[in-house]
Amino acid sequence: MRILTVGAGAVGGFFGARLATAGQDVSFLVRPARAKALEARGLRVVGQGEELDLTPRLVKAGAVGGPYDLVLLSVKATALRTALADIEPAVGPDTAVVPLLNGVAHLDALVARLGAGAVLGGVAKVVTTLNEDGDILRMAPPAVILTGELDARPSARVDSIRGVLAEAGIDSPATQDIVAAMWHKWVFISTLVALTCLMRGTVGEVNAVPGGSDLAAALISETTAVARAAGHPVTDAELAFTTSTVTTPGSPLTPSLYRDLVAGAPTEADHVLTDLTLRARALGVATPLLDLAALQLRVHEHRLSAGRP
Repeated sequence: MRILTVGAGAVGGFFGARLATAGQDVSFLVRPARAKALEARGLRVVGQGEELDLTPRLVKAGAVGGPYDLVLLSVKATALRTALADIEPAVGPDTAVVPLLNGVAHLDALVARLGAGAVLGGVAKVVTTLNEDGDILRMAPPAVILTGELDARPSARVDSIRGVLAEAGIDSPATQDIVAAMWHKWVFISTLVALTCLMRGTVGEVNAVPGGSDLAAALISETTAVARAAGHPVTDAELAFTTSTVTTPGSPLTPSLYRDLVAGAPTEADHVLTDLTLRARALGVATPLLDLAALQLRVHEHRLSAGRP
C-alpha cells in the first residue's frame, strides 16, 4: 500500500516508522526543520523495548507525488489549514484519508476540501513524545489506530487498511461507530487537558493535594455530559479508563497540549476545549470548569499573539 504520513512527530513518525519497517511504501510529508533533523539523524523510535532506526523517504509541500492509497494525517490542529493545502495533490479518487487529530471539528474541514468520499474517521491511541535528540520516545504500550467510515457502514477499504495496520503491529480493532469513538477520545483528552492546564501540574501532582481527585471527577462529569447530549454517551469501559487515568496517584502523565503551554508555545486549545464548550452551549449543557480552562488557554494564546511569552 502506498502511504503518505503527514507529519513525522511523536504520533505520525511512530506509526509511519512501524508501517515502513513492515514493508509498506511510506513517504513522510514534513516541514523543513523536521526534514533537516531527519536527514541528519534518521527516524528513530526507542522505548518500551522497541528500537526502530530507518532512513525515511521525505517529500515536501508542492512535490508530494500523489495519488496515494492512504494518507495518515497527523498534525496539530494549528497546522491543519496548511496541511490540507499540502495534501490535496496526494488525494485521488481511491485515496482514503485517516485523520489522527483530537476532537471532531477537523472532519468538516477535511470533507469540505477533499470531498466526503475521501475522508474516514480516525483515533490514535499512543503515548509518545520527541526527546531532546528528536527521536520518538515510546512511554507506554498502546499502539492503536481506530478507523471507519463516517456513516458507520462496513467497507472493504476500511478492512484493507486495518489489515495493513495489523501487519505492522498496530492494533486496529473493528469499530462500529468511528465518530462515537472520536467523541470518546475527545472526552478523555479534554478532561486530561483541562485538569493539568488548570492546575499547572502532572496528574500525580494534582491528585497529591486535597481536592485534586474531586476536580478530576467534576471535569469528567462535564465532558461526559457533553458527549451524552451530542448522542455519543461514553461506555462504562471508556469511563473507567478515563477515571483511572486522571486519578492515578504519582502519575507523571501530561498531554502534549499542556507541554506546549508550559513551553510558551501555541496550543490546540480552540480545537480541543473551545470547540467542546461551544457545542456544550448549543446543547444546553453547563460546563463551568471547561469554560474556565478554555478561557485560561485563550489568555495564553492572546499573550502569544501580542508577542509576549
